[in-house]
Amino acid sequence: MDDTPLASFSLTHVHYNADDPISYLCAWLALVPQALCVIYATLIWSSREVEVVLMGLGQFGCEVLNFALKRLIKEQRPPRMNGKGYGMPSSHAQFTAFFSVSLTLFLLLRHTPLPASPSHTPFSIPQRLLLSTVALICAAIVAWSRIYLNYHNPQQVFVGFSAGALSAVVWFAITDYLRRNGWVDWGLDTWAARELRMRDLVVEEDLVAPGWDRWERKRRDKRVGKGQNKASESVKKR
Repeated sequence: MDDTPLASFSLTHVHYNADDPISYLCAWLALVPQALCVIYATLIWSSREVEVVLMGLGQFGCEVLNFALKRLIKEQRPPRMNGKGYGMPSSHAQFTAFFSVSLTLFLLLRHTPLPASPSHTPFSIPQRLLLSTVALICAAIVAWSRIYLNYHNPQQVFVGFSAGALSAVVWFAITDYLRRNGWVDWGLDTWAARELRMRDLVVEEDLVAPGWDRWERKRRDKRVGKGQNKASESVKKR
């Protein structure tokens, strides 16, 4: 038999207390960054929205920063820790903080929805505030879960959350500069962006509005066509 020792692929390998329901829930929360990565990839591929691409690039840069900080600080995880590698700062806290703060800044400062139409009702300010609050609370819960599972101590989680939030603010300022000075429009006019069908609609309308409008027009035209056909048949019978 082959006695070669095997390693564990720890990307989705989470230790938790099987007798503790909260620990079990925290184990699921540990998969939130992976789920968000899938969401990023899905939205980028399906919507081709430059705002989503910019947010994804910022998220990737935040992860690179976390990788560098861990190897610069070299602080160990808590005693009897359940993870490997350095613990300062928490990557889960930093990841979710960047996402939630970026979403909040977009909804409250950048999103300028078009007026309501028969098929589209934009989010109001209270609704956007509620969604932003929910996102921030969820990020805080994921960060807390890392302490509960004993993967990080409170200081590591606090630094990670702070680094993610600060990264989101800095990246938002950078992208705001790129937008105001025409660099985003310039990028959208390049051959590569046009070949990839990149667009910039989500700043003014939600992701489903354009497709929904087209769908409603198609169904309306279809109903009108059926009505005209029935009228023609009725005339012929007479």
